[in-house]
Amino acid sequence: MTDRYAVIGNPVAHSRSPSIHARFAKQTGEDLEYGRLLVPLDGFVEAVERFRDAGGRGLNVTLPFKPEAFAWAARRSERAQVAGAVNTLRFDREGAWGDNTDGAGLVRDLEGRLELALAGRSVLILGAGGATRGVLGPLLDAGVARLTIANRTPGRAIELVDEFLRTSASAAAAADRLRGCGFDDAGDGHDLVVNATSAGLAGDRLPIADALLAGAVLAYDMFYAARETAFVAQALAAGCRRACDGLGMLVEQAAESFLVWRGVRPLTAPVYEALRAELAAEAG
Repeated sequence: MTDRYAVIGNPVAHSRSPSIHARFAKQTGEDLEYGRLLVPLDGFVEAVERFRDAGGRGLNVTLPFKPEAFAWAARRSERAQVAGAVNTLRFDREGAWGDNTDGAGLVRDLEGRLELALAGRSVLILGAGGATRGVLGPLLDAGVARLTIANRTPGRAIELVDEFLRTSASAAAAADRLRGCGFDDAGDGHDLVVNATSAGLAGDRLPIADALLAGAVLAYDMFYAARETAFVAQALAAGCRRACDGLGMLVEQAAESFLVWRGVRPLTAPVYEALRAELAAEAG
């Protein structure tokens, strides 16, 4: 019997997850089908339970339901607990298992495809929303020497750091490596600058000094698009040596979800290359 999975969100029509997981399934020989579930903003739990009760085996959770998935899941992984959000649900005999694969996806893309060793690096994350919280633990576990969260509103970044240190099991080891601040107080000397804000989706330029980007080894946008994202363009114009979008993170976090569901880690390089070619075709 073919196992059923899906991505659940609002909106969800844009999601490339069905294409990604179809490729993973073909590559690994796993018998599954994967669809999309568009649900009302007040209908998440009902939709999840209906999918589960109809025999569904798992879900990827996208905006805006990751915090709600966290609250609903009966059991959670350590990385979901630290992130305070769930993007992967697995249904088994013991109930619902909630996980968060975003941070693992980012780290695997940076260290694998982009060959940027994170140990000892200074990392600056722009933005203090849920996307940032989901990657803090894996970045610290990868051995970064300094992790700065800068936000338009400094208090939000400081609050996120305080919350992380209260809830993380590794808080003692992270306290002297992690700080929150405003854009103007981000400091310098960062090897990696990550955009976790949504500003680039609207084509907006981030109000940060060019020097922050010019000195970085890599500027990384968590978002991706058919054309060069606004943040990637801003970084290259500022003199950054290398800049890329988050398509690799998307594929790697999906592979991590596939592993959680099926116990098999698919090869990500051919899937990434296929998606990049699709995006190039869409860009004309």
